[in-house]
Amino acid sequence: MKRNYIKWYVLAVLAVLAVVYFTVPAVRNYVGQMAGVLASADVGAVADYIRSYGATAAVISFALMVFSSVVAPLPAFLITFANAAIFGWWQGAILSWSSAMAGAALCFFLARSLGRDMVEKYAGKGALASVESYFKKYGRNTILICRLLPFVSFDAVSYFAGLTPIGFWAFFWATGVGQLPATVVYSYVGGMLTGGVKYVVTALLCIFALSIMAAIAKSIYNERQAKKTDEENS
Repeated sequence: MKRNYIKWYVLAVLAVLAVVYFTVPAVRNYVGQMAGVLASADVGAVADYIRSYGATAAVISFALMVFSSVVAPLPAFLITFANAAIFGWWQGAILSWSSAMAGAALCFFLARSLGRDMVEKYAGKGALASVESYFKKYGRNTILICRLLPFVSFDAVSYFAGLTPIGFWAFFWATGVGQLPATVVYSYVGGMLTGGVKYVVTALLCIFALSIMAAIAKSIYNERQAKKTDEENS
């Protein structure tokens, strides 16, 4: 009963946010601008966007990371690089790590509240299927292992974890420990990159991220083909 109450409350909040987005042009333009900056795959553009907010730059960076985790599954390392360039590598690492943790927690909470059917519609069935095998294989250690693997979708793991019996704090600590090494490395490397080298590394990471998306798309296609074949044979 309590879970159903929470589910409807979350759905109501999401509905209100959707209404605000579609009826308030300023909000829609702002969200579109954020998505456009991230989709540009340009570290310089992301850094310039964050810097433009002056004293509140850290707050905007935090919001941008959460946005990229929950609403737009776009490469978060762009924000990590930008944070290192703006705030220095270790300050940037702290900001990137804490904001990524907030995004992961929100994904987990949404999945736990809404259930699998709603999450599949929201996050994508293929995205969840891409990490389900890891949960079956590694059990309780899945969260930590997946956080250490750069080719596993950060957001998909967070969403799927919310659909499992794992407790929030077990998920939270495993995410924190597993995510820390990658965040520190990206921040340190991002702080040192300049000029053409930065664009080369960014391009490689973008290609890497796109390969993940392609794998998810392939999984969806194979699933649909298998379903179509079963229907034809039945």
